[in-house]
Amino acid sequence: MTVQKDKISRSAWTTLVILSCLGLIAMYAETMILPAIPDFIKDFDITYNTSSWILSSYLIAGAVATPIVGKLSDVYGKKKMLLIVMAVYSTGILAGGFANSLWFMLAARIAQGAGISMFPIAFGIIREVLPEKKLAIGQTLFSSTFSGGAVIGLLVGANIIQNYGWHATFFSILPVAVILMFIILKFIRIRTPPDVSKIRSEKNAHDASLMSIDLKGSLTLAATIVLFLVGISYLEHGTNSSYDSVGFFALAAVSLVLFIIIEKRTNSPLIDIKLMTHKRLLPATIILLIVGLCTFMVYQTIPILVRSPQPLGFGGDALVVAAVQLPFMIILLIGTVISGFVLNKIGNTRLTAIGAIVSTAGFVSLLFFHSTESMITITLAMISAGLSLAFVGGFNIVLLSAPIQSTGIALGMTLLLNLIGQSIGPSLAAMFQQMHQSTVAGILGKFPTSEAYNMIFLTATLISLAAVALALALNRRKIVVQSF
Repeated sequence: MTVQKDKISRSAWTTLVILSCLGLIAMYAETMILPAIPDFIKDFDITYNTSSWILSSYLIAGAVATPIVGKLSDVYGKKKMLLIVMAVYSTGILAGGFANSLWFMLAARIAQGAGISMFPIAFGIIREVLPEKKLAIGQTLFSSTFSGGAVIGLLVGANIIQNYGWHATFFSILPVAVILMFIILKFIRIRTPPDVSKIRSEKNAHDASLMSIDLKGSLTLAATIVLFLVGISYLEHGTNSSYDSVGFFALAAVSLVLFIIIEKRTNSPLIDIKLMTHKRLLPATIILLIVGLCTFMVYQTIPILVRSPQPLGFGGDALVVAAVQLPFMIILLIGTVISGFVLNKIGNTRLTAIGAIVSTAGFVSLLFFHSTESMITITLAMISAGLSLAFVGGFNIVLLSAPIQSTGIALGMTLLLNLIGQSIGPSLAAMFQQMHQSTVAGILGKFPTSEAYNMIFLTATLISLAAVALALALNRRKIVVQSF
């Protein structure tokens, strides 16, 4: 079928359902380990700041791999690249189950992070098989599985951690990932629209550089993110390490400049500067970066707050962590589904603005009301509602603003910035957790104080206000499908 038809064929429905399962397994695999963050700190004998790399390494790997794989999928074929990435991802899951040290775990997480690049490929396939008027339905189903997987992962993961240990969580998802890979191999069929096929043929015939990988760009991008996060980690030590922190930030700035220069000069860039600096794409991607940052600040903070001993925490276990965060995941699922249905009625820019405002109000509430588990649960639900609206709206803006022949590249770049935001979130939260610590009588070790959590929630509030300003400005512009 082609994108001009309004009816969704049986094969298109099959493709949509199968690819949507990717979100289920990926978010299950990611959220299942959240209640175990305090266990990683204890088992690997690491600091709070170091523990953030368990989340950040996964996200940095995804940030680097996503634009590369997105470009390769446009050249070599989406299905082929999807299967390759899934194989790498499954290997990382297997390695995570056997991890017995921080470095082993980080290596496993990097392999898992490369699997993030399968999502823009999958959505690129969905855009090719669905008509434009039905695209909101596909986006809703595809996006809702992420939230659904998060709910399942949090519930099942907490129970597995509590009864069998965190290693078992990785083994629980591995068979599902392998089976899904074989289902995609057998049942996914892609018929590329003629106009897109023609464009690809012309590119392959006249621009051999598209077949190459931008290794220089990849290395400088990774260096920029890592140096920036290391600079954040040095802030935890206070004024004595301020020079070290400034040095790493300066190196990150230099690396960023080099990355931009490389991207402008190469014939096959990771990021198309012209496409990314478009007046509609750029604000939307920055909003998605902020959404990712705030989400993962929550992921890093809540398990530690809940499982820290009283009076610095609530003294709960993995099951309590799941109970506190479950409404966040459930509302994220409901919000994603509902926003998909109202997207065409109220518009993607207005939906994004509403979401940014609601999530900011939630962080303000969390800043003032986080002394009990029930208060945190309620405010997390509000934050989740806003984040889901902003994510769906922002993603739809990008999707409809990018030309169809550049879908893989545009979605890859968008997800890249979202992942960069996600990788920064845990580091910011962990920095405050490491800076403000105290002891509890009769219990070995130091734990974050209330001041740490106040700083985390205040920072999230201020960052969310920036998303509100961008969303309101974007709402004044009419979004149409672009042809560059």
